Amino acid sequence: MEKGIRIDKWLWAVRVFKTRSLASDACRSGKVKIMGQVIKPSHEVKTGEVIGIAFPPIVKTVKVVELTTTRMSARLVPGFLVDMTPESEYQKLKHDHPLNFEFRERGIGRPTKRERREIEFLKLYLGE
Repeated sequence: MEKGIRIDKWLWAVRVFKTRSLASDACRSGKVKIMGQVIKPSHEVKTGEVIGIAFPPIVKTVKVVELTTTRMSARLVPGFLVDMTPESEYQKLKHDHPLNFEFRERGIGRPTKRERREIEFLKLYLGE
């Protein structure tokens, strides 16, 4: 029988999360699921498993192709996981992008506290 490795270590190694502690925190907070079940950071992942990771507003779905415990370059990642996230999830990101962007003329500097509050107010009420 194949020996698995900790899921938090694997998620960090294949660059899904920037640090291993972020991967562990995501597991503990219920953002990482296998077959709809919330899992602990110590869960042993095996090849062929499908993992759902919540990155609000999307849920990224990846399939484990190969196991590794060492962090790798981004070019090698496709050999270790398959991104099975539907295109509709990525469309949610494109839809939300205009709401998270403010245009400011070049050279006018950072917004003042009052301007920042106005921007947040508009985002809150126009985004609904």
